[in-house]
Amino acid sequence: MKISTQWLGDWVTSPLAEDELGQRLTMAGLEVDAIEPVAPELDGVIVARVVAADTHPNADRLSLCRIDTGTGEASVVCGASNVRAGLTVAYAAPGAVLPGGRRIENAVIRDVASAGMLCSAVELGLGEDAGGLIELPGQAPIGASLRDYLQLDDHVIDIELTPNRGDCLSLIGVAREVAALTGAPMRAVAVDAVPARGDEKFPVTLEMPHGCPRYAGRIIRGVDAGQPTPLWMVERLRRAGIRSISAVVDVTNYVMLELGQPMHGFDLDRLDGGIVVRNGREGEHLELLDGQTIDLDTDTLVIADAERAVALAGVMGGAATGVEAHTQNVFLESAYFDPITLAGVARRYRLHTDASHRFERGVDFTGQERAVERATDLIVQICGGEPGPTTVAEVPESLPVRAAI
Repeated sequence: MKISTQWLGDWVTSPLAEDELGQRLTMAGLEVDAIEPVAPELDGVIVARVVAADTHPNADRLSLCRIDTGTGEASVVCGASNVRAGLTVAYAAPGAVLPGGRRIENAVIRDVASAGMLCSAVELGLGEDAGGLIELPGQAPIGASLRDYLQLDDHVIDIELTPNRGDCLSLIGVAREVAALTGAPMRAVAVDAVPARGDEKFPVTLEMPHGCPRYAGRIIRGVDAGQPTPLWMVERLRRAGIRSISAVVDVTNYVMLELGQPMHGFDLDRLDGGIVVRNGREGEHLELLDGQTIDLDTDTLVIADAERAVALAGVMGGAATGVEAHTQNVFLESAYFDPITLAGVARRYRLHTDASHRFERGVDFTGQERAVERATDLIVQICGGEPGPTTVAEVPESLPVRAAI
């Protein structure tokens, strides 16, 4: 589990320096493997805006850009496919130093002067996408240090957890530990209920309650799933070791990291009839989101609709019903799966996912509705949409029982 100390600070303010906190966590049983900065050294990289992007006079695949640096303008030659007027970018001025000690100088490219360069995420050491410039929010302050704007003076604590500490596979779990170890007060991040704007529900049937005794779901209609994920969320996911995929998927991953509850988003228009939690059937197949097709066993728990299996329960969703950029209506899933039922399922199919890692170790069986509310709030903020009511199907006698203390 990788924990950003800045993100952890939303929940609890540790009075200890990072190294001392790491030692304290290790002595408490949460072995800290490493404490690393979230970004390499960057010097002289600022937020800038592209005022104009014209075709380079001597090269069709290059652009000659005029940029606003906050204190003036500069002319920069750029080969990125996504450069355009109005784009807010990361600009390395002449004299700037990029990761690896690369110093930026004035250059002449195809007989045209270029003062510095516009940067991609990979050139800044902030991601793996080298296909285009890193796109900053339009409201980013022009001329500000990129390091300050992205709050890159942060560290990641990499914790190697033993199987009995599934409660610490989340920000809230580690924050509880830090609060207990240091005496610092813990601040619960508010998760307010998102009012329903309609009464539409999607039916859920639990045929295997010993494997899935609790399943929360919610319809959100009219989303714009193609909206970009906010940079602050992309950065927090990156620091936790998770690559940004798309807005809805990123929200479910964000909530999983924050609250410890894995979630899944279905394209509602691709589901038929309702959700049925059951075992696989003889001869049944499922194409997963990673592209592989698996043959389902009759003792494997699956999420199905009225026609076929649509997800491998607690492990991975199916390709046929996944949320894509054109998705307009989403069905959110947040379930409690029995750890014993799921034990070994991911390995049997040669899979290991963040979801299976958590479900096999046990998640909070009371946290499903809270996760749905949190994810709904974030999705509506980013993608819009009209949420229906959160509904919960459960078989109380199959749920774990908390011992009285």
